[in-house]
Amino acid sequence: MSFSEQVALVTGAGSGIGKATALRLAAEGCAVGVLTHTPEDAEQVVREIEAQGGRALALVADVSNAEQVEQAVGELAGNFGRIDHVFANAGINGVWSPIDELTPDEWDRTVNTNLRGTYLTLHHAVPHLKRAGGGAIVITASVNGTRIFSNAGATAYSCTKAAQVAMTKMLALELAKFRIRVNVVCPGKIETNIEDSTTHRDPEIAGEPVEYPEGKIPLTDGEPGTADGVADLVLFLLSDRARHITGTPVWIDGAESLLVG
Repeated sequence: MSFSEQVALVTGAGSGIGKATALRLAAEGCAVGVLTHTPEDAEQVVREIEAQGGRALALVADVSNAEQVEQAVGELAGNFGRIDHVFANAGINGVWSPIDELTPDEWDRTVNTNLRGTYLTLHHAVPHLKRAGGGAIVITASVNGTRIFSNAGATAYSCTKAAQVAMTKMLALELAKFRIRVNVVCPGKIETNIEDSTTHRDPEIAGEPVEYPEGKIPLTDGEPGTADGVADLVLFLLSDRARHITGTPVWIDGAESLLVG
């Protein structure tokens, strides 16, 4: 897969799946906009890319803030002259809590980051893909809200992930005439630090007891997947090898959601 002379925007690129994908894209010749809300993380990823001979630009934005996202996207396009690909990956788990304990502010923070953030990223980036004559978008959703509904208190998070799948299917049709493909990946348990953004409150109230066979991830005897594994899938979906794939959710979970959902 070659992305030579192409430009990609990766949100949530400071760690985990976003960082792994940014590094892989750069290794394949793509110039990468490394967007995260922490300047130090963005700059560190850029240094790693440049140390291996790649091209990257550190971008800092809260993806729920329209002005910040617009500025970051404009900075990327201005610096490299175009945008061909978008990996809308930024997200948080937020607060997992019984619905009657989940506060409006907690609900809003999860929805604003995960769903509004995806909307704003695409709202500001899609015009550049149109000007480039086409391109590809991948969104990060989850097994939660799409196949798994047994994680106690994850209502806000799951709703955003289900909505991202719906957004993917809507936009795949809307943007097909512009030769822009839109797909969505739905990871299961992956070795990342997203748990750092999770607050669990009274899960025993929201949950129902479920008995699982030994090993919740059948393919790996319970071992989680890796960020690099998801990055491999994202690169495929962004590449010309996936040129006839659009509007498609792809679960990457070692069959976890078939067992646990």
